[in-house]
Amino acid sequence: MEIRPLLMCFALCVVYATSKPTEKKDRTHHDPMLSSKEHDDADNFEYDHDAFLGEAEAKTFDDLTPEESKDRLGKIVDKIDADQDGFVTEAELKAWIKKAQKKYIYENVDRQWNDFDLNNDGMISWDEYKNVTYGTYLEDPEPDDGYNYKQMMARDERRFQMADKNGDHIADKEEFTAFLHPEEYDHMKEIVVMETMEDIDKNGDGFIDLDEYIGDMYNHEDEMDEPDWVATEREQFSEFRDKNKDGKMDREETMDWILPADYDHAEAEAKHLVYESDSNKDGKLAKEEILNKYDLFVGSQATDFGEALVRHDEF
Repeated sequence: MEIRPLLMCFALCVVYATSKPTEKKDRTHHDPMLSSKEHDDADNFEYDHDAFLGEAEAKTFDDLTPEESKDRLGKIVDKIDADQDGFVTEAELKAWIKKAQKKYIYENVDRQWNDFDLNNDGMISWDEYKNVTYGTYLEDPEPDDGYNYKQMMARDERRFQMADKNGDHIADKEEFTAFLHPEEYDHMKEIVVMETMEDIDKNGDGFIDLDEYIGDMYNHEDEMDEPDWVATEREQFSEFRDKNKDGKMDREETMDWILPADYDHAEAEAKHLVYESDSNKDGKLAKEEILNKYDLFVGSQATDFGEALVRHDEF
């Protein structure tokens, strides 16, 4: 049986750390920009189109009449209105924008879904994931590759349980997405920090000291001189990572490092779209208000992604 995704990821991380001694490994997860285009509504709405629908999908626009654009946008608005109260709030719009920006993640989950959903019930249980991922590896007490699969499975199970919000040991698609991509979910941040510290904290004291910090991103065994960036990282650790200056990073300091509180681009764009479209200034958008500003949201075009979301209800 072949090694499954998380197991393969682990193996690749090991190869990465040992085969490229001068290449920096960055564990920091930054909030990505919504578009590479400049946000200048005086000139055009291209940034807003990318933000609302996803930059990759915005490139696949097909020319539509205003009537066709409004019709397709109306169907998308129905999806954005999560509580179906007839209005789109800033929070719902923010959630939609984040979802559009994470399209590549959902596609990744879709590609893997059928491999794990063995009984085709539209859910993935922990037993299904365990059997597919580890299978016969657990039957060999001393595998040739030297990996401790039982330890790795226990770590996966802990993450699965955190992603499983209702505690039924079964993951729906959103829970499984949180399991595979925990850095993208607020309620999974704790497990990301925990796993990172376990990876780097070689002496097991519950902290990350300077040597462990540098050792995680740089393997110096085969080199005489350190690259310049290593010296910079030592300064970064002392000046910024180790906030209380005790010579090591605790859980909070590690979280600030790998999951920094960056500017929330999705929230800012949601506020902007509501401000520009809310004609009666009640703080929320009726479908008519959005359609009246269809050029701001989709221009005279709509995307295949919008149509796909109309057809599918997984997310």
